[in-house]
Amino acid sequence: MSGFESVVLTVLVNSIWQIPLLAAAGWVAARAVRPLGPAAEHRVWVGVLLGEALLPAASLLPEDWLRISLPWGAGEAGGAGHVSVTMGAGSVVGAGGVPLNLWMVVALVYGAVTAWFAMRFLWRWMRLAALRRESDAVELTGEAAEVWAQCAERLGVGKVDLATSSRIFGPVTMGSARPLVLVPPGMLDRPGDVERSTVIAHEFAHIRRKDFLKNLIYEALTLPISYHPLAGFTRERVTASREMVCDRMAAGVTGTAQYARSLLQLATALGGAAPARLPHTLGIFDTNILERRLMELTGKRKEMGGARRLLVMAGCAALGMATCGSALALRMHVNGAAAAAFGDAPAQPKGPIAVKGSIMAGQRISGDIPKYPEEAKKQRIQGTVLLDTVIGKDGSVETVSVTSGPEELRESALDAVRTWKYKPYLLNGDPVEVRTTIHVVYSLGK
Repeated sequence: MSGFESVVLTVLVNSIWQIPLLAAAGWVAARAVRPLGPAAEHRVWVGVLLGEALLPAASLLPEDWLRISLPWGAGEAGGAGHVSVTMGAGSVVGAGGVPLNLWMVVALVYGAVTAWFAMRFLWRWMRLAALRRESDAVELTGEAAEVWAQCAERLGVGKVDLATSSRIFGPVTMGSARPLVLVPPGMLDRPGDVERSTVIAHEFAHIRRKDFLKNLIYEALTLPISYHPLAGFTRERVTASREMVCDRMAAGVTGTAQYARSLLQLATALGGAAPARLPHTLGIFDTNILERRLMELTGKRKEMGGARRLLVMAGCAALGMATCGSALALRMHVNGAAAAAFGDAPAQPKGPIAVKGSIMAGQRISGDIPKYPEEAKKQRIQGTVLLDTVIGKDGSVETVSVTSGPEELRESALDAVRTWKYKPYLLNGDPVEVRTTIHVVYSLGK
């Protein structure tokens, strides 16, 4: 298994279980912040989506920055002493037990699926460019021009192009540097039509928030996880909450009652259901949650007190940190560094194989915690003891020697590591000897 295949499979394996974990935490947090309004709910779902996109890739980062501190007693002379051991992933997925060619097939299938989503992303982008080229520019006059100018001023929007196209069934927005509002022919021409201000204000809200650019970034970042159904669920929640945020902004221009009434009228005119979405564009009916949008606009909201608001926000932040921390701590590595290619290598290597200490940390199952020597604490001696260790086929520590570190701390580290026990490390399904390094960090409080 090549290093590239190991990277691909590590991302895939972690995304399979990390995405449901994040989606579940996001659902809980979104329900908790719903009384705070759609903007808070939208921020939650955007955070979940970014976590789903980035955490599987973060599983590839070096593990030496992730440490689990093991506290030692306090109140002794010389101050409190702490010993920590560098830790890594919670578990390791190796080639053992699964034929290597099957791992390669999984990697190729996942790569092909991701490539297909990427090609679809680019193809949709080209369709969007063609739609812009084929649309007919429109110059508004009279009352329509006044409504357009009023909405632009109220929402702080600069120059925006307007065009019509017979290929769409509802208003949409596209473009970032050159924003364009695209409407079906005749939608904005009807005099006195209350739907007109609703359409313009809503699409201008998208432009004010730069939603088109954000949407493209979200789609690009989530390409590696597009295969996962819950990634699509999160994307829908992001879109739904975004539409409600834009409803709030647009209602501030036209008035809440008029906006809600014209939104319902517009939905009725379009057939009562959301029209088919154009990829990458932003439309007023991108999600079929009209009932909730109307309730959000017209329902009476019970204001949440400041203390409760802070409590809810702190709880959601703690939930997010705990979820991301757990996802990183329990990340898995598909280790292909020691795998033989299609059985060409011998079943058992000669001598121990080299494995990263961060990977073996996830294999450890028991053993003593290194203790801070009292004499070293009194003399305020700190530092890192680096140990070269050979672990046998049964998981016991066969040999351990000091590579570097303060003399006063070495014996403590050696005594503890000699008691450690690991799960047998498997290569092609068979246990093998492993050579690894262990960092034992001794530090004193101020």
